[in-house]
Amino acid sequence: MHWLLEHEALFRLGCFSSVFVLMVIGELALPYRQQAHKPQRWLNNLGLMLLNTLVLRLLFPAAAIGIAFYAQQHEIGLLNGLLNQLNLNDHGFLTLVVLVVSVLLLDMLIYWQHRLFHQIPLLWRLHRVHHSDRGFDISTGVRFHPLEIVLSMLIKGGLILLIGVSPIAVLLFETLLSSCAIFNHGNVRLPAALDRLLRKILVTPDMHRIHHSEIINETNSNYGFSITWWDKLFGSYCVEAAAGKENIVLGLSQYRQPERVNRFTALLMMPFR
Repeated sequence: MHWLLEHEALFRLGCFSSVFVLMVIGELALPYRQQAHKPQRWLNNLGLMLLNTLVLRLLFPAAAIGIAFYAQQHEIGLLNGLLNQLNLNDHGFLTLVVLVVSVLLLDMLIYWQHRLFHQIPLLWRLHRVHHSDRGFDISTGVRFHPLEIVLSMLIKGGLILLIGVSPIAVLLFETLLSSCAIFNHGNVRLPAALDRLLRKILVTPDMHRIHHSEIINETNSNYGFSITWWDKLFGSYCVEAAAGKENIVLGLSQYRQPERVNRFTALLMMPFR
């Protein structure tokens, strides 16, 4: 898998772009509902994505994978210490097991990070930029305030150093997370049988749409971005919205005016108001 690390930026961009294009086609062919203010929303949401990418590249040139390389080279973290002590770095099967466990562990910890961003008022001020979107489509999946993105990277970097996750595990997790964030925010209508099947493992658009409901109990559910197991295991899984999936009111009740949720400067200032 060394070739993946050598071309990690190209690999991540290729996966993200492929999922993005497929979901654009899906939203055009099988839209779930009409989106209000779509051109303006997309301009703002994609503008935030571009700004966040520039900020991360400026502040964290090596990103999370660079942190993982540093931890590996200096034997920092629980897994790095265990692998070196037991001399398991070159054992194919056990290395694969550690890789899978690492990706699952990172996904579970990001579930808890997301949950804390809802429960701690100061963090919610940042995260409500994401939830204030009155629509729900793939552009919502990249609508995050820059300060939340920076804080998330700091938390993720700390977890990587603590656990000692390998660079390849970080690459696979980051790719899974970004691809699933686009998929589960998709404005697509999946057949009910397919949705039930996918939900056994993956977070689907129908499942995550509930998380964007204005009803607080539904907003505080279905925190998973990639895998459904954590919501089911930790008691935050909501099968269906109280009003039914066709009648979910999206967004936040205190952010109804278009000028508060569809202006780029308003989104940047939202945490401070």
